[in-house]
Amino acid sequence: MESSEIIRRVRRIEIKTRGLSANIFAGQYHSAFKGRGMAFSEVREYQFGDDVRDIDWNVTARFHRPYVKVFEEERELTLMLLVDVSGSLDFATRGQLKRDMVAEIAATLAFSALQNNDKIGMVFFSDKIEKYIPPKKGRRHILYMIREMLDFSPESKRTDITQALEFLMQVMKRRCTTFLLSDFFVSDSDVKSSVFQLAGRKHDMMAIQVYDQWATELPNVGLLKLVDAESGEEMYVDTGSKRVRQQYRQHWQNSQLRLNETLNKSKIDHVSVSTDGDFVKALRTMFEMRIRK
Repeated sequence: MESSEIIRRVRRIEIKTRGLSANIFAGQYHSAFKGRGMAFSEVREYQFGDDVRDIDWNVTARFHRPYVKVFEEERELTLMLLVDVSGSLDFATRGQLKRDMVAEIAATLAFSALQNNDKIGMVFFSDKIEKYIPPKKGRRHILYMIREMLDFSPESKRTDITQALEFLMQVMKRRCTTFLLSDFFVSDSDVKSSVFQLAGRKHDMMAIQVYDQWATELPNVGLLKLVDAESGEEMYVDTGSKRVRQQYRQHWQNSQLRLNETLNKSKIDHVSVSTDGDFVKALRTMFEMRIRK
């Protein structure tokens, strides 16, 4: 992609997603994600009902009357974005490419984190770790990540989400807030429930699935050539057959049930959005889900 075109696309995404972050998600992001713990803020005079364990004995001795320490929640977080860059993301029959929607969602989350003064990092993964961008603060850092998402060419087209989760647990020793962005276009054997559960315990994890409507149901258009975007395997499917379309629909539904079961067991909140859908609504649903907890 030409450098000037990349700059224009980065700018368009910044204008759109930064506006969404400022006008829609700023308060919800702040409310949805808790800090690492409690930090000392100030001291004040003891009041009836205060916990005696919070008494600051040094200040109390100095002023000859009881004072207690006041704590507030540490708001600074580290936000990690695990971004699927496998071959299946370069696809859409309507709306925008899955890859482009993932980039917009990631940018919206990043600018929301920026307003909260959080660090933001990113991992690009296929069936290997394609690129790791360590967490930093600042608009320039976010624009760099957006540019990388738009112009990145992965070495592999296949997907291995468990490897991405294992890498996250290796590089992020402290608990962080993590969004896993993927179409989850994987076989059941590639979704290792134990790794998801381990990652869900160690980090505050959420998952956002971006999918195309054709993944859910085949249209009736006669004989159709399908190409697996990750393996390159080709096959012809008779979409005019009602039985074939039913089997295809059932396969999608079964895959979604197994995926949802894995994420639920791992205590990973998750939402799905189609390429012609409204990812703003999906993010709102995610944040509201968190706030209600």
